[in-house]
Amino acid sequence: MAVREVSHKEIELRNQPYWDARYFKNMDRISKPQYNIIEDLDIYLPLRDGAQLCTDVFRPNIEGEKFPALIAWAPYGKSLQSLKRPPIRPSSLMFDHTIESGEIEYFVPRGYAFVIPDPRGIGKSEGEWDGFCGPQEQEDIYDLVEWIAQQPWCDGNVAMIGFSYFGMIQLLAAAQQPPHLKTIMPIGVVDDMYPWFYEGGILGTFAHTFQGLCPANKEFRSYIERENSPEELKQKMRERWESDPDIQACSYLLKTLSCWPPGFNAWWLDILMHPLDDEFWAARSPRNHWHKVQIPVYLNGHWGAVMGQGQWRVFEPYMDPALDVQKKVIMYGPYWTVIELPFRYYNEEYLRWFDHWLKGIDTGLMDEPPIKIYVMGAERFRYENEWPLARTKWSKFYLRKAGELSTLPEEKEDLIPDSLVHVPPMVSNELPSVKYTTKPLNKPLEITGPLALHLYASIDAEDANFVAKLFLLYPNGDRRPITGGYLKASHRAIIHERSQPGIPIHDHTKEVPVKPGEVNEYAIEFREQSIVIMPGQKLELELATMDYSPFHEASWAKLESMVFIPNSKLIQYKFYRDAKFQSHLLLPVIPETDEELWLQPVS
Repeated sequence: MAVREVSHKEIELRNQPYWDARYFKNMDRISKPQYNIIEDLDIYLPLRDGAQLCTDVFRPNIEGEKFPALIAWAPYGKSLQSLKRPPIRPSSLMFDHTIESGEIEYFVPRGYAFVIPDPRGIGKSEGEWDGFCGPQEQEDIYDLVEWIAQQPWCDGNVAMIGFSYFGMIQLLAAAQQPPHLKTIMPIGVVDDMYPWFYEGGILGTFAHTFQGLCPANKEFRSYIERENSPEELKQKMRERWESDPDIQACSYLLKTLSCWPPGFNAWWLDILMHPLDDEFWAARSPRNHWHKVQIPVYLNGHWGAVMGQGQWRVFEPYMDPALDVQKKVIMYGPYWTVIELPFRYYNEEYLRWFDHWLKGIDTGLMDEPPIKIYVMGAERFRYENEWPLARTKWSKFYLRKAGELSTLPEEKEDLIPDSLVHVPPMVSNELPSVKYTTKPLNKPLEITGPLALHLYASIDAEDANFVAKLFLLYPNGDRRPITGGYLKASHRAIIHERSQPGIPIHDHTKEVPVKPGEVNEYAIEFREQSIVIMPGQKLELELATMDYSPFHEASWAKLESMVFIPNSKLIQYKFYRDAKFQSHLLLPVIPETDEELWLQPVS
């Protein structure tokens, strides 16, 4: 046991742009920094099957008193989460995106215990790691919650905290219904893991590095290995390699699929061996467990999610009035402008939420409308009561000849389509694209909500990748990405009964090959957005076939620089935009907003 002294002046309450003076009350009662920190490191606790979980506990330095506890859970290793260093921005050479648990020195001095374990098979904990948000991991969190509630320093109230992986696991943990888990506040969440790794059905490369970020203390066996005999798995791995020409062309994938025994990057092997949406992904996704979450939840996200489908896919089902639990949603602005780790941007909002549900201090947070969003361009937060917004004016921006993007469709049929040729990256370094641009706007245009591209196109192959991006063009020529989306042609099938305007839901449980030369509609879901385009600015839609990093030449990490696995064949695309095939971008235009919805700053 050691005691860490804390300079309380450095962690005083800060005024935040997501606070509203109208709902700001009892701030004299909110938890204030008054304690130093006791560090209980490497505490071992038993799980239900006898495995020992190694845990660090940070708690106020007052023996004999009990406090609520916050759990931060992810497989990145507990020790680095308590490094004594200031929050670091991504521009720093020492930035580490796995330091995502939260700021211990903010919450413990305010009367919270902070618990960070090494999950099973990670760091100093016993057992075998379960992989990304695995079923065993979800069950282990139940045991940890109930162990914490019985400790002499805990008052029986437990919550979860953290960003990214630390946030994703929270909904799955809550669905386990541990009796002493009172609330969660996940930052960065998804409802479905499949599109996070196969966005639009296209294999992304992010997951290739993931296992290397997790300090497993023994070789991690893939689920595909556990579920098959050696001979069955050898056959399946060979079939996966031989049946996909895009995988055949990528030497980085051969390393995984040709290794025997299959011990090289086992998590990546699981990803490769589950190219369709199946039970493997369902076991790691909250999408089928909403009805099991019975505690207050404050869902947090940001516009233009880094990967996967937009985060409102999580919020929509959870905001259903039929789910009778206390809930809130907040979406902040551009990710890279606020990110610093340990993550501290939401400390004050965390405190208001946890003080309310764990200490019974009414800070006014639950009096606010349920949704709070940051509107870029306006650079302000405002409230909403539903999603998509009831006042949305769904507006079609049509692709037209000569690269024009307009609210008016083409009037003639049988216009010659625009053409784009995909050249495999092993042949050429060029990244061709086709662009459609509006005229300069003459008045502000607010886009808030889900959006999608409905593209009529043909390809001269049985499959191909579509990349679509939306940009803001400034009068000085600068170009800012707003949002975008991906779609694999063979995954174009729509589940109509689940789809909504701006939210095409695709059936990723099967592939439907394309008939070469046939014109099909490809509905490409973009990540949701909230932004005001100002007079003089333009919108530009760009269609491409790849999305690799422009800095890849300076990196050995070529696979991650690919973003997703590119097509290995020469493919000609034709984009149709005439009176018969009205390709268009469907935008959620917000015509007006009551001034009362905008937050009023706290002085």
